Amino acid sequence: MKNIEIITKRLLLKPLGSEYLQTVKAYAMDSENTRYMVHLPNENIEETISFLKGVDMEWEKEDPEFYEFAVIYQKEHIGAVSIYFENGIGELGWIINKKYQGKGFAYEAASSLVKYFTANFGTTHFIAHCDTENTASYKTMEKLGMIRVGEYGGRRNRCASHDSFEYKYELILS
Repeated sequence: MKNIEIITKRLLLKPLGSEYLQTVKAYAMDSENTRYMVHLPNENIEETISFLKGVDMEWEKEDPEFYEFAVIYQKEHIGAVSIYFENGIGELGWIINKKYQGKGFAYEAASSLVKYFTANFGTTHFIAHCDTENTASYKTMEKLGMIRVGEYGGRRNRCASHDSFEYKYELILS
């Protein structure tokens, strides 16, 4: 399945994998870059290696349960965008290296996933979650046309000392 590449106006999305260890490490082990993330920051290089090995294995499957893409801008790996499937619903996620945030890359990458998976897989139902304090993320969801459908407590971001709240957004295409 490793042959999916998506080209947007400014970006190339291609399968994320072990070859991106150093650039993934740069954003995934940075506590400032990942302050609103449940599963990040990675605590050590071994954790990043293990994650990327799992991604490599998933890309080798004939019918992957999730797709993690490297976001490439001007030939540089600047982040990742993903879609995880459960019961036909695609859950979107993204992370952009803090040096490249605020330039619309998360929106451009996520929007291209919605278009690609709708056209090629028939996916019409998408969701996304974010910390309620992550304004950039929920504004990206809203720009994608997603509607806020819930707010929940009990979210514990990995580097946080207390629980927070999260929003759930949804997009249903007809």
